[in-house]
Amino acid sequence: MTQTIGASLILPALAALLTLVLGRWPNVREGATLLVAFALGAMVFSLLGPVLVGARPGLTLWEVIPGVPLAFSVEPLGQIFAMIASLLWIVTTIYSVGYMRGNNEHAQTRFYACFAVAIVSAMGIAYAGNLLTLFLFYELMTISTVPLVTHKGTDEAKRSGRVYLGILMGTSIGLQLAAIIACWMLAGSLDFVPGGLLAGKIEGWPVLVLLALFVFGIGKAAVMPFHRWLPAAMVAPTPVSALLHAVAVVKAGVFTVVKVVVYVFGLDLLNGTAGTEWIAAFAGFTILAASFVALRQDNLKRRLAYSTISQLSYVVLAALILAPLSVMGAALHIMAHAFGKITLFFAAGSIYTAAHKTEISQLDGIGWKMPVTMGAFFIGSLSMIGVPPTAGFVSKWFMLSGAYDAQAWAAIAVIFASTVLNASYFLPIVHRAFATRPAPVDPEHDHGEAPTPIVVALSFTALGSLLLFFFPDSFLALAEQLVGGRP
Repeated sequence: MTQTIGASLILPALAALLTLVLGRWPNVREGATLLVAFALGAMVFSLLGPVLVGARPGLTLWEVIPGVPLAFSVEPLGQIFAMIASLLWIVTTIYSVGYMRGNNEHAQTRFYACFAVAIVSAMGIAYAGNLLTLFLFYELMTISTVPLVTHKGTDEAKRSGRVYLGILMGTSIGLQLAAIIACWMLAGSLDFVPGGLLAGKIEGWPVLVLLALFVFGIGKAAVMPFHRWLPAAMVAPTPVSALLHAVAVVKAGVFTVVKVVVYVFGLDLLNGTAGTEWIAAFAGFTILAASFVALRQDNLKRRLAYSTISQLSYVVLAALILAPLSVMGAALHIMAHAFGKITLFFAAGSIYTAAHKTEISQLDGIGWKMPVTMGAFFIGSLSMIGVPPTAGFVSKWFMLSGAYDAQAWAAIAVIFASTVLNASYFLPIVHRAFATRPAPVDPEHDHGEAPTPIVVALSFTALGSLLLFFFPDSFLALAEQLVGGRP
């Protein structure tokens, strides 16, 4: 199993190298990327069985600083993230073939190479055995995705890239790194420890300060006011939006928040510290404020971007409710949001590729021309709202159950209010697409569905959102292990 961890890091790096070498032969380049992506998926899923029965395989390479090695260890939360990232890399690669070619995008070799490096980062974050290893791969993910955000090369893209890099590097170096150094000084270690690395080593208001440094320093979680990088990055091609919102970047953020809460602080330490609800309040505010902003957006990708900001703070809020069931809900929502939101972005890219439409006000009757795309969009919307039979219902159920157990009435009110807001900004899009007839179009400019790879990819992820409602067992078992067994 140690070799499997190493292979999970080496394979996407190999894909990046092969992409650069084979760049002049697009079919071979993308075929090699897909082959490696399938191999990575096989490696990651081969660890599921051992982890479910209690194995915690690890790999230690070399000491970065004395006493702190570059180390990797497979635990339940990391396995959830790794499975999501590896599986959706396959799907996004298939989607990208249709999108990048359908829109005649330039620099496709650079795109696929940077995408593969981002997956290296995702695997490193998922399997990081200590805070320093996680931090190094967290920074690598930021750097490797900047060329993707600025892919179009326009002045707007370059400005967005500066915002993206400035906020993410500024928060991680200015706040998160400070928190990591404080942990080292307090505990003499940076290892992730069941029950909490800091248990018995810190108490009172310093706990709150350190927790705030982590929550706001993990800028990829997009808790307000450190959220502007995410809508700014929407200037990138849609496959990049999928990477940012579902496969790797934002998932790395909320994954890190949950991992820090569980393995650095521990639920007992935070439950015994007064005032943690004030930090949770920032997540609650972000959920509602981002939802209200989403309501006002006519551009489809910007509406989806602000929806993502809101949905990410569901994970942060659920983790900070500090009830075992809510922490399970946080872990499950990483999975549910990945499949639901990637479906929505895939649909947005499908619409752009086939119809060259970007605004919601332009979508009258488009469901009659693109029934598969808009049907998938409907399923993704239901999952983001959190209604059955979608994966989003499963995670929200656990969040609400945990909040009820903890008597966190404000959190329950936020979740219910945001559910109404989610419905308010998603369902009108579906209504516009299916309940109105399309305007007459010149036959020369008429359109149907997007290219087949796009339709296949978004159909798969929409189906995944449904299947994970009926068959959540593996993810549920991992979430149970995260909190030490079913509460």
